[in-house]
Amino acid sequence: MDSVLVGKLEGYVRLSADDRDLLNSIVQDERQVGAHTDLATEGDKPTSVHLILEGFACRYKFTVEGNRQIMAYMLPGDFCDLHVFILKEMDHSIATISPCTVVDIPRENILTLLERPRLSMALWCAALVDAAVLREWLVNVGQRPAEKRLAHVLCELLLRLRIVGLASDSYELPLSQKDLADTIGTSTVHLNRVLQSLRRADLISWKDDILVIKDIDGLMRFSGFNPNYLHIDRQGADETELNPTLRNRVPRL
Repeated sequence: MDSVLVGKLEGYVRLSADDRDLLNSIVQDERQVGAHTDLATEGDKPTSVHLILEGFACRYKFTVEGNRQIMAYMLPGDFCDLHVFILKEMDHSIATISPCTVVDIPRENILTLLERPRLSMALWCAALVDAAVLREWLVNVGQRPAEKRLAHVLCELLLRLRIVGLASDSYELPLSQKDLADTIGTSTVHLNRVLQSLRRADLISWKDDILVIKDIDGLMRFSGFNPNYLHIDRQGADETELNPTLRNRVPRL
């Protein structure tokens, strides 16, 4: 059975049987990592690439005042730091949020993958999408009000989890309110108000770590979500949901 990494990369490029076999061969030595554990810390010298097979991880930095900003979520099939071994030291930290299954891939194995044209293209696509996600998060935190910031992140997670078969109209969201607050740049008190607003609008429900999006099109319209930055193949999600019409009125919160 193909690994979740194969499923993700084939969303960008159709891979040969040999390419899939090579990918599957490098994800054998998995390890279990507990929640809230650093996989890499700012200042470390990176020697391998971390791949998430199960669970949620995040990329983050602390300010000098001790405030944390989460800058990305790594989901099953995601590399945490595909090209970071080129650098002399980490300029950010990576940590698990939930218990995770992780594979540490040595530098030489990544270089072997890059020698194969279609795998190289797929890996570059993954890296480019990571950069596109960061740009979108900058716009999200800098220009949208808190309710739309959170709604946008929830839409993104839905589609990214659908790519690897882990979501329908609901998905596991093993995050605390503090994690979400540090994601959208607000306090936990205000984050709670934002959640209540989305619930009152009957757009979402969230209980026992299961996030249910009750009105997918409505949540996308409300947040102004455009999935173009994810560059998702049509196999990853329904076309009508990837391109929701904007002619209906935005729900008011």
